[in-house]
Amino acid sequence: MKHIKVADLMTDEVVSVASGTAFKEVAKLLVQHDISGVPVVDDEDRVVGVVSQTDLLAHPAPLPRTGAQDGAPVPARTAGDLMSAPAVTVRAEEAAADAARLMTRRGIERLPVVDVEDRLVGIVTRRDLLRLFVRPDAEIRRRVQEVLRDVVGVPVDDVHVHVVDGVVTLEGVVQRQSRLPVLHALVERVDGVVAVVSHLTARTHDATAPAAPARHAMPW
Repeated sequence: MKHIKVADLMTDEVVSVASGTAFKEVAKLLVQHDISGVPVVDDEDRVVGVVSQTDLLAHPAPLPRTGAQDGAPVPARTAGDLMSAPAVTVRAEEAAADAARLMTRRGIERLPVVDVEDRLVGIVTRRDLLRLFVRPDAEIRRRVQEVLRDVVGVPVDDVHVHVVDGVVTLEGVVQRQSRLPVLHALVERVDGVVAVVSHLTARTHDATAPAAPARHAMPW
Protein backbone atom coordinates (compact mmCIF):
# COMPACT_ATOMS: atom_id res chain seq x y z
CA MET A 1 0.00 0.00 0.00
CA LYS A 2 1.47 3.33 -1.06
CA HIS A 3 1.54 6.25 1.36
CA ILE A 4 2.33 9.92 0.91
CA LYS A 5 5.88 10.44 2.12
CA VAL A 6 7.32 13.33 4.08
CA ALA A 7 9.37 14.20 0.98
CA ASP A 8 6.11 14.81 -0.92
CA LEU A 9 4.97 17.51 1.53
CA MET A 10 8.12 19.08 2.94
CA THR A 11 9.64 22.44 2.03
CA ASP A 12 13.20 21.95 0.81
CA GLU A 13 14.25 25.60 1.13
CA VAL A 14 14.98 25.67 4.86
CA VAL A 15 15.99 28.60 7.04
CA SER A 16 18.60 27.26 9.46
CA VAL A 17 21.21 28.69 11.80
CA ALA A 18 24.57 27.71 13.23
CA SER A 19 25.00 27.17 16.95
CA GLY A 20 26.94 30.43 17.19
CA THR A 21 24.17 32.59 15.69
CA ALA A 22 23.28 35.43 18.08
CA PHE A 23 19.91 35.67 19.87
CA LYS A 24 18.83 38.80 17.99
CA GLU A 25 19.73 37.30 14.62
CA VAL A 26 17.61 34.21 15.35
CA ALA A 27 14.68 36.40 16.41
CA LYS A 28 15.08 38.50 13.26
CA LEU A 29 14.97 35.40 11.03
CA LEU A 30 11.78 34.12 12.67
CA VAL A 31 10.03 37.45 12.12
CA GLN A 32 11.44 37.98 8.64
CA HIS A 33 10.33 34.56 7.36
CA ASP A 34 7.16 34.33 9.49
CA ILE A 35 8.17 30.97 10.96
CA SER A 36 7.92 29.54 14.46
CA GLY A 37 11.35 27.91 14.70
CA VAL A 38 14.63 27.09 12.99
CA PRO A 39 16.88 24.02 12.96
CA VAL A 40 20.39 24.45 14.34
CA VAL A 41 23.01 22.70 12.21
CA ASP A 42 26.70 21.91 12.56
CA ASP A 43 29.44 22.43 9.96
CA GLU A 44 28.28 19.36 8.01
CA ASP A 45 24.60 20.39 7.95
CA ARG A 46 23.63 17.80 10.58
CA VAL A 47 20.76 18.89 12.80
CA VAL A 48 21.90 19.32 16.41
CA GLY A 49 18.87 21.15 17.83
CA VAL A 50 15.94 23.48 17.20
CA VAL A 51 15.29 27.04 18.40
CA SER A 52 11.61 27.99 18.61
CA GLN A 53 9.71 31.14 19.50
CA THR A 54 9.07 29.54 22.88
CA ASP A 55 12.81 29.13 23.48
CA LEU A 56 13.41 32.79 22.69
CA LEU A 57 10.57 34.07 24.86
CA ALA A 58 11.71 31.90 27.75
CA HIS A 59 15.24 33.35 27.55
CA PRO A 60 15.00 37.02 26.55
CA ALA A 61 18.16 38.75 25.39
CA PRO A 62 20.06 40.09 28.44
CA LEU A 63 20.74 43.77 28.89
CA PRO A 64 24.42 44.79 29.22
CA ARG A 65 25.50 45.23 32.83
CA THR A 66 27.20 48.53 33.61
CA GLY A 67 28.47 49.85 36.89
CA ALA A 68 31.46 50.98 38.85
CA GLN A 69 32.42 47.50 39.97
CA ASP A 70 31.49 45.50 36.89
CA GLY A 71 31.39 47.27 33.56
CA ALA A 72 31.84 44.17 31.37
CA PRO A 73 28.82 43.39 29.13
CA VAL A 74 27.07 40.04 29.44
CA PRO A 75 27.95 37.82 26.45
CA ALA A 76 25.06 37.59 23.97
CA ARG A 77 23.15 34.33 24.02
CA THR A 78 23.47 32.15 20.92
CA ALA A 79 21.34 29.54 19.19
CA GLY A 80 23.48 26.86 20.83
CA ASP A 81 22.57 28.24 24.27
CA LEU A 82 18.85 28.44 23.52
CA MET A 83 18.13 25.39 21.39
CA SER A 84 16.17 22.32 22.41
CA ALA A 85 18.36 19.26 21.93
CA PRO A 86 18.54 16.61 20.74
CA ALA A 87 16.30 17.67 17.88
CA VAL A 88 13.20 15.65 16.98
CA THR A 89 13.62 14.88 13.28
CA VAL A 90 12.02 12.76 10.59
CA ARG A 91 13.41 11.02 7.51
CA ALA A 92 12.28 12.15 4.07
CA GLU A 93 11.18 8.62 3.08
CA GLU A 94 8.93 8.10 6.12
CA ALA A 95 5.14 8.15 5.78
CA ALA A 96 3.64 11.60 6.27
CA ALA A 97 0.97 10.12 8.55
CA ASP A 98 3.70 8.82 10.87
CA ALA A 99 5.26 12.29 10.94
CA ALA A 100 1.88 13.77 11.89
CA ARG A 101 1.54 11.32 14.78
CA LEU A 102 5.08 12.12 15.96
CA MET A 103 4.38 15.85 15.81
CA THR A 104 1.18 15.44 17.82
CA ARG A 105 2.80 13.14 20.37
CA ARG A 106 5.70 15.52 20.98
CA GLY A 107 3.58 18.68 20.86
CA ILE A 108 5.67 20.42 18.20
CA GLU A 109 4.77 22.54 15.18
CA ARG A 110 7.53 21.59 12.74
CA LEU A 111 9.97 18.77 12.07
CA PRO A 112 13.38 19.08 10.43
CA VAL A 113 13.65 16.50 7.65
CA VAL A 114 16.97 14.67 7.38
CA ASP A 115 18.63 12.20 5.03
CA VAL A 116 20.23 8.88 5.98
CA GLU A 117 23.27 10.74 7.32
CA ASP A 118 21.11 13.08 9.45
CA ARG A 119 21.84 16.08 7.23
CA LEU A 120 19.11 18.68 6.85
CA VAL A 121 17.16 18.37 3.58
CA GLY A 122 13.84 20.04 4.40
CA ILE A 123 11.22 21.05 6.92
CA VAL A 124 7.64 19.83 7.37
CA THR A 125 5.00 21.69 9.39
CA ARG A 126 1.53 20.97 10.75
CA ARG A 127 0.12 23.05 7.91
CA ASP A 128 1.95 20.88 5.35
CA LEU A 129 0.55 17.72 6.92
CA LEU A 130 -3.02 19.02 6.75
CA ARG A 131 -2.75 18.41 3.01
CA LEU A 132 -3.19 14.72 3.82
CA PHE A 133 -6.82 15.42 4.58
CA VAL A 134 -7.74 17.51 1.56
CA ARG A 135 -7.29 14.81 -1.06
CA PRO A 136 -10.17 14.53 -3.56
CA ASP A 137 -12.80 11.93 -2.66
CA ALA A 138 -12.36 10.24 -6.03
CA GLU A 139 -8.65 9.70 -5.35
CA ILE A 140 -9.34 8.35 -1.86
CA ARG A 141 -11.93 5.94 -3.30
CA ARG A 142 -9.43 4.69 -5.87
CA ARG A 143 -6.79 4.14 -3.16
CA VAL A 144 -9.25 2.23 -0.96
CA GLN A 145 -10.23 0.00 -3.87
CA GLU A 146 -6.55 -0.72 -4.51
CA VAL A 147 -6.09 -1.75 -0.88
CA LEU A 148 -9.13 -4.05 -0.99
CA ARG A 149 -8.06 -5.64 -4.26
CA ASP A 150 -4.26 -5.76 -4.04
CA VAL A 151 -3.56 -6.01 -0.30
CA VAL A 152 -6.40 -8.10 1.09
CA GLY A 153 -7.62 -9.78 -2.11
CA VAL A 154 -11.29 -8.77 -1.99
CA PRO A 155 -12.94 -9.04 -5.43
CA VAL A 156 -13.89 -5.59 -6.72
CA ASP A 157 -17.58 -6.46 -7.06
CA ASP A 158 -17.88 -7.74 -3.47
CA VAL A 159 -17.41 -4.41 -1.70
CA HIS A 160 -18.79 -1.05 -2.78
CA VAL A 161 -16.81 2.00 -1.67
CA HIS A 162 -18.44 5.41 -1.18
CA VAL A 163 -16.43 8.49 -0.11
CA VAL A 164 -17.87 11.85 0.94
CA ASP A 165 -15.59 14.52 2.46
CA GLY A 166 -13.02 11.87 3.36
CA VAL A 167 -15.52 9.62 5.14
CA VAL A 168 -15.40 6.13 3.61
CA THR A 169 -18.49 3.92 3.66
CA LEU A 170 -18.03 0.22 2.86
CA GLU A 171 -20.96 -1.98 1.80
CA GLY A 172 -20.93 -5.59 0.70
CA VAL A 173 -19.93 -9.08 1.73
CA VAL A 174 -16.51 -10.61 2.46
CA GLN A 175 -15.63 -14.24 3.01
CA ARG A 176 -14.57 -14.34 6.70
CA GLN A 177 -15.87 -12.36 9.65
CA SER A 178 -12.54 -12.64 11.47
CA ARG A 179 -10.90 -10.52 8.79
CA LEU A 180 -13.28 -7.56 9.04
CA PRO A 181 -11.20 -5.72 11.71
CA VAL A 182 -8.09 -6.10 9.54
CA LEU A 183 -9.84 -4.68 6.51
CA HIS A 184 -11.24 -1.80 8.54
CA ALA A 185 -7.79 -0.95 9.97
CA LEU A 186 -6.12 -0.98 6.55
CA VAL A 187 -8.73 1.34 5.05
CA GLU A 188 -8.35 3.72 8.01
CA ARG A 189 -4.64 4.05 7.21
CA VAL A 190 -5.19 5.19 3.63
CA ASP A 191 -3.95 8.76 3.28
CA GLY A 192 -6.81 11.25 3.35
CA VAL A 193 -9.34 9.01 5.11
CA VAL A 194 -11.07 10.88 7.93
CA ALA A 195 -13.32 8.04 9.15
CA VAL A 196 -14.60 4.62 8.07
CA VAL A 197 -18.22 3.48 8.26
CA SER A 198 -18.55 -0.25 7.65
CA HIS A 199 -21.76 -2.01 6.65
CA LEU A 200 -19.90 -5.16 5.63
CA THR A 201 -21.15 -8.64 6.42
CA ALA A 202 -19.39 -12.01 6.18
CA ARG A 203 -20.27 -15.32 4.60
CA THR A 204 -18.39 -17.31 7.26
CA HIS A 205 -18.68 -16.44 10.96
CA ASP A 206 -15.28 -17.53 12.20
CA ALA A 207 -14.51 -14.74 14.67
CA THR A 208 -13.16 -17.21 17.24
CA ALA A 209 -11.12 -19.24 14.77
CA PRO A 210 -7.31 -19.20 15.28
CA ALA A 211 -5.44 -16.71 13.13
CA ALA A 212 -3.47 -17.99 10.18
CA PRO A 213 0.34 -17.70 10.27
CA ALA A 214 1.41 -14.19 9.26
CA ARG A 215 3.60 -15.40 6.40
CA HIS A 216 0.63 -16.91 4.51
CA ALA A 217 -2.00 -14.88 2.69
CA MET A 218 -5.54 -15.19 4.09
CA PRO A 219 -8.07 -16.08 1.36
CA TRP A 220 -11.19 -13.94 1.15
